[in-house]
Amino acid sequence: MKKKALTLVLCTALLAALAGCSGSTESAETTTAAETEATEAATEAETEAEESETTEAASEAAEGETEAAAEGEIEALAEPVDIKIGASITPHAEILNHAKDALAEKGVNIEVVEFTDYVLPNTALENGELQANYFQHKPYMDQFNVEKGTHLVSAGVIHYEPFGIFAGTKNDLGQVAEGDKIAVPNDTTNEARALLLLEAQGLITLKEDAGLTATKQDIVENPMNLDIVELESAQISKSLQSVAFAVMNGNYAIQAGYKPTDALAIEDADSVGAQTYGNVIAVKEGTENEPWVKVLVDVLHSEDVKNWMNETYEGAVVPLD
Repeated sequence: MKKKALTLVLCTALLAALAGCSGSTESAETTTAAETEATEAATEAETEAEESETTEAASEAAEGETEAAAEGEIEALAEPVDIKIGASITPHAEILNHAKDALAEKGVNIEVVEFTDYVLPNTALENGELQANYFQHKPYMDQFNVEKGTHLVSAGVIHYEPFGIFAGTKNDLGQVAEGDKIAVPNDTTNEARALLLLEAQGLITLKEDAGLTATKQDIVENPMNLDIVELESAQISKSLQSVAFAVMNGNYAIQAGYKPTDALAIEDADSVGAQTYGNVIAVKEGTENEPWVKVLVDVLHSEDVKNWMNETYEGAVVPLD
């Protein structure tokens, strides 16, 4: 439209120039010159208009691509795939089931296989019964690889679940007394996380270099002679009547009906535990770059899934990018 309008103006100017010329030879020469100049001007103007429209079109296309990227558009697979993915019942299986339709739209059809322990979903992934699992953090997975000779890798961190200290026979940390029993997970990485939380509450002191591999043997100060009881993670919530307090993984606390607000103390978002123990999508080494893996992780990172986590778990599950 801009080009047609500009051409019309130039043509009008050309006619006006011709109307002002006389019939003499000198006028004819002047008319010819005027025609030539006007034609050149019109051609130049049309060229500039075409270039301008081309530039504008390219700019609009670039803006469209930028907006699509900003909206996190996830590209669908050319051919749909079917996968089995292992998960803890809460919250992992629930999250996957919420995302199932969105994944199917992008060509990834998932069958969620629920597990109640931390060993079978990894051995099933290693031997090919599963194509992925979603229940663990990377330190646990890395330790499992070393101890069991498996070959699992993280495809992406999805969320973390704050560890909390929950009431057993006592409901106030101010009531802690000499020799009280406190239950903690018995696997190394989760036990370290529990002990770090107890240390943050001033109940014990660990060796300076104990870090993420701490066990109760690394306790150097225990003024109340607390009895640290190491239990399998899934059993802690069932043992609350036999201990004064319990430090539980977020997913098992949720499964037992607890919320973060029920905890007597909870991990700070900036703590080593919160920053280190994000739950991952694990896959067999060598498959981490498969297109379906990227779609799976991208959908779980989507705003829809993040918002659902926040609304459903009220802080017990914290989505990560």
